[in-house]
Amino acid sequence: MKILRKVLCIIIKPICYVLAKIIYRVKIEGIENVPKDSACVICGNHIHAMDAPVLLAVTNRKIRFMAKEELWKSLGFRFMAFLYQVFPVKRGKNDSEAIKVAFKILKNNEILGMYPEGTRNGLARNIKPKNGAVNIAIRAGVPIIPFGVDGTFKPFKRVTYRFGKPLDFSEYKNQVKEKEVLDKLTKEVMDKVIELRDKNKSGQ
Repeated sequence: MKILRKVLCIIIKPICYVLAKIIYRVKIEGIENVPKDSACVICGNHIHAMDAPVLLAVTNRKIRFMAKEELWKSLGFRFMAFLYQVFPVKRGKNDSEAIKVAFKILKNNEILGMYPEGTRNGLARNIKPKNGAVNIAIRAGVPIIPFGVDGTFKPFKRVTYRFGKPLDFSEYKNQVKEKEVLDKLTKEVMDKVIELRDKNKSGQ
């Protein structure tokens, strides 16, 4: 399976890169904030089914995204998940297997991708962000890199990914079981994500 994945990556990833650049005119800002060879958790706003696949197509570093298991019903998604090693999580069930995979990814100095909203446009629908990303980052001793996605994913319209500076929550290691602390830190992450998403709109 590993050999098959490598062959497919060699053939398909360059095509995905070109298509993403042409169709979505992808622009990435602040990529220097993402560690080049160490672990981190990246957290962003989830606005479209394509926001993770497009990001995976245009970045050099390997990012392993966690995604809800319901998506595996789609044959197209299963292929994408195989190609980019996306892994499933059973939402709302304290999925210990998914958490183990997440920690293994970080232990291997890879990047873990998570969407605290838990669904598309969760912020706009006033859905409370999940604390999982902050919890995992603190327990693994790695920073969180917030990113904002700005765009509509309409063909030939610009989509911009903006990465912010690392957020280090290591001082909260002994408070990782306190829900109020996790809620506060998750809000801090999402506030930064919104700021990055709206950077041009606010004239910053």
